[in-house]
Amino acid sequence: MADVTPLEQFAEELFHEVTSESDSKGIWKEEAFFWYTTDLLIDTGEINDAEYAPYASLDGRVRVDGYCGDPLESRSTADPSEPLTLGLIILDFHQGNDLEKLNARDMNSRFQRLMRFLEKARDTSWRRSLTPTDPAFGLAEMISTRWNQISKISLYLVTNKELSSRVDGKSAGLYEGKTIAYSVWDLRRLAALVSASGEREPLEVRFDQKPLEPVKTLLASAPDSDNDVYLAAIPGEDLARIYDRWGARLLEQNVRVFLQARSKVNKGIRNTLLYQPGMFFSFNNGITATAEQIETKQTPEGLKILALDNLQIVNGGQTTASIHAAYRAGKDLSQVFVQMKLSIIEPKEAKSLVPLISEYANSQNAVSKADLFSNHPFHTKIEGFSRRILAPAKEGSFTQTKWFYERARGQYNDAQAYLSSAEKRKFLEEYPKNQRFDKTQLAKYEMSWTDRPNFVNRGAQKNFAEFARIVDSQWEKDDLQFNEMYFKTLVAKKIVWDATEHQVPRMEWYEIGGYRAQHVAFTIGLLAHAAKSQGKQVNFGAIWQNQGIDESFTHAIEQAADVVHDVLMHPAPGYRNISEWAKQEKCWARIKEADVVWDSVWLAKLVSPEELYQERQQSRRQQREDTGIENVRTVVNAGTTFWKEVENWLRAEAEGSEKERNCIHLAAQGKVLTDHQSKVVLGCLQRLESVGCPYRLDA
Repeated sequence: MADVTPLEQFAEELFHEVTSESDSKGIWKEEAFFWYTTDLLIDTGEINDAEYAPYASLDGRVRVDGYCGDPLESRSTADPSEPLTLGLIILDFHQGNDLEKLNARDMNSRFQRLMRFLEKARDTSWRRSLTPTDPAFGLAEMISTRWNQISKISLYLVTNKELSSRVDGKSAGLYEGKTIAYSVWDLRRLAALVSASGEREPLEVRFDQKPLEPVKTLLASAPDSDNDVYLAAIPGEDLARIYDRWGARLLEQNVRVFLQARSKVNKGIRNTLLYQPGMFFSFNNGITATAEQIETKQTPEGLKILALDNLQIVNGGQTTASIHAAYRAGKDLSQVFVQMKLSIIEPKEAKSLVPLISEYANSQNAVSKADLFSNHPFHTKIEGFSRRILAPAKEGSFTQTKWFYERARGQYNDAQAYLSSAEKRKFLEEYPKNQRFDKTQLAKYEMSWTDRPNFVNRGAQKNFAEFARIVDSQWEKDDLQFNEMYFKTLVAKKIVWDATEHQVPRMEWYEIGGYRAQHVAFTIGLLAHAAKSQGKQVNFGAIWQNQGIDESFTHAIEQAADVVHDVLMHPAPGYRNISEWAKQEKCWARIKEADVVWDSVWLAKLVSPEELYQERQQSRRQQREDTGIENVRTVVNAGTTFWKEVENWLRAEAEGSEKERNCIHLAAQGKVLTDHQSKVVLGCLQRLESVGCPYRLDA
């Protein structure tokens, strides 16, 4: 038997993943494939959002599977003059785990079906032939409404087939004056994303190829520096062209979250571009960027940048987006130059250094810690709990398992990469596939239980940004609340989420593609509201202990889902697109107004806050003890040499309070510090990072 290639193995694993998701949630494999792949593309910045809206004509000539959200919400700024980009998605899902090829003819056929949908969407009589509750109707209505503002159309073909090597691409085109761009995400590209832990594909910018020009630069670091730094003045038009080509992929993830959280255009940037373009270099702070590799050439005019690998803008995203908006609006940018500080980072160091550069660069501006939440210690703490805490064995089983939190995409697969077959079986027994979750999923679980579940329906990025803001504020007030009890409650919320996802597609009124995600978020939100209205809350401790919900809870889910469905399918005047209706506070308010005779057994099992007070206090005390022990261990493990160097730096720079210097002096002498002294030392070290202290502990 021939050896299985890595791509063949990935094809089999992907099909198994999709099949498992389909079976567990009661949805078609195509939908499971849609969510699996679009989650990847959102995480890597290829698209901002994804909505499932399947439609296929009886003759198969017209088809769409989804879209990249409302382009009005997806753009980086709220400037009314900025052109919009419409993203449409079509699938080609192979119903098998073997490797199948996608040839040029089939590729073109898929794109033609997508284009026919675009044409039909603008036909009023055709739209009226659709059922108003059909997701395709909402998509068609949105396209018709936004058409005059749309200037670019991105068509995505996502498939688990391998694109033939004979297909070298598909040239961009025009449709009624609008640019059409084609993108194929085939099995090989998806495998590359997964194997790279969800990182972006290599992003190479060639300045020596038209329409760009080589950029003059100066080496601003020492010749023997480990990481070279360059200073350059990049033409505004070239920066706009680069952003036009690569979009949000050009922005480091923290910057993407920052732009999602703050949508208003900086009027100063816009006015300078419009009225004083020649002064842009003087007035604007420019951009801070990183790249993994640089290609330069010494010319009679000086050193010039020819190419950059994996260019990432870590500060200056709003500047870049504003220049791009002016470019797309046809403004003259010939006098606009942008200063760029460029750090060349080795690929092996990129994961640790790029977030730090992003944090320090953005700390000079009005960017909250929540904007940089991807690097927040909250994630490390949840990850630690997930690797340590054993879940109770389910009824009928003697096996205890754990819930795997992916702080960074790909950790789950990375943990199995080099295991033998026996070791992998053991790993999967300990961490079952259905017991893993990531950051954006965590944000959905938590936000659904707040009084703002409509945020969950606004897309992964917007929901995550709002969740980040809330958690960062809570962390600043009291980080001890994020303890073992918090983690167990979080897992219980995931159990409820999974159960609701499983139940909604089984309701009598549910149709394929029937806004499952929106139903789930609001259903859970209504359960939370019902409990709160009783002055009580769900007994998450019992759900954790049982690792599941009972029949009364399932019945309550069905009751809530019925209410949600009725409100969702009957939007308020002015809302014809149900996806957009589901994002509104007004929709959530109407759901809460419903009068429901809740399952009496479910109500009886709700618990009062007073009943949980002692458990919370005990968990906080335990967390305080655990944190104290961990702080002492961290200080000891750093070693006396490390603390002597920190002490010498404090003395040389006249930094630190007397209390901080005394505690660090004790650590430098090898004394075992108390919990409080260790906290002082680590807090001091963390604070000193912002003033340039070169000494830091590994995360």
